[in-house]
Amino acid sequence: MRIPRAELSFEDFVRARSSSLLRTALLLSGQNRAEAEDLLQVALERAYRHWPRICWSEEPERYVRRILANASTDRWRRLRRRPELSLHATNTGPVSADHSAAIADRDYLLRALAALPPGQRTVLVLRYFDDLSEAATAQLLGCTPGTVKSQAARALARLRDLEAAAASTAPSPAAPEVAVDD
Repeated sequence: MRIPRAELSFEDFVRARSSSLLRTALLLSGQNRAEAEDLLQVALERAYRHWPRICWSEEPERYVRRILANASTDRWRRLRRRPELSLHATNTGPVSADHSAAIADRDYLLRALAALPPGQRTVLVLRYFDDLSEAATAQLLGCTPGTVKSQAARALARLRDLEAAAASTAPSPAAPEVAVDD
């Protein structure tokens, strides 16, 4: 019967020997650092579960290295049974649709609405965003349907003016330069 050595804590063992074990894992994984770290993590997890028994042995590092080697073998067996398959690109376009134009249009609309006077903005929001009728909008605002019509007409005219002004200040495609000989 063996007499157990002074109990070495798992945390102390990992602090002292993890760099050496990582070098071994790197060699086992073909110098792939990510795979080596995963391999070492698996081995340390297995060692942690059985740490009291491992400490009972004379050489816990040797035992953990054996666990590391077995974990590497298990990994290779698993990959052989179910090899990794590369994804073949069937569509070279973006993964998701490009919504930037819709976002830009929405931003433009919200900025244009913010430029309207509050009364006109309220009428447009209730009529066109909330989809209320002229009568329902008038009742909600406490005014006549004629006022709703005139406010909506003024607001839409102002939005058209803002759009025309923005279009006239937008950069136009450069005309080709013509060289003039003097």
